[in-house]
Amino acid sequence: MLRIVLAEDSVLLREGLVGLLERFGHQVVAGVGTAGELTAAVAEYGPDIVVTDVRMPPGFSDEGLRAAVALRETGPRLPVLVLSQYVQRAYAEELLDSGDGEGVGYLLKERVGKVEEFVDALQRVAEGGTVVDPEVVRQLLRHRRDPLSRLTAREREVLALMAEGRSNASVAEALTVSEGTVSKHFGSILTKLDLSLTEATNRRVLAVLAYLRK
Repeated sequence: MLRIVLAEDSVLLREGLVGLLERFGHQVVAGVGTAGELTAAVAEYGPDIVVTDVRMPPGFSDEGLRAAVALRETGPRLPVLVLSQYVQRAYAEELLDSGDGEGVGYLLKERVGKVEEFVDALQRVAEGGTVVDPEVVRQLLRHRRDPLSRLTAREREVLALMAEGRSNASVAEALTVSEGTVSKHFGSILTKLDLSLTEATNRRVLAVLAYLRK
């Protein structure tokens, strides 16, 4: 069971998320509607993870994200999963750069509708993983067109799935190929992009994303 502080200004969405999370055995220790309330709730409850919207009162710009980044500056080990209505590349980069880059996630709100994927992402972030929405990955890829032009279409698919935080087995299942084939593709990607990564899945994700953000 995860103890969660949830920050979402829409009462309907907030209550819906509370019900969904509790259905999977987690406890929402505080559901708040502003960035200030988020900061106070974290100080009071010491949650296992924070789930927050990007845009919150009073300015409805990036208050939720700013609060999340500030919380990770004072508590780098606090896992944070940010939900956004739209892809905001700068928001994603700032979140991924906060703390040591571990225990963070950036998902589009539409991903919440895919309940099992959302709950799985929540668990992975709480355990220190990094989870990035596929659309955010695509946005990052677009800013690296020149080096990535060396990759085949299949290698791009593998890279995008890896950047989502998937293991070789998960990538293999998604693409209906063997794990050995995935390993070969990823080895080719490393060679073409001149990357040297560790085998630890999360470290690999962070390195790939760091490269894409250059």
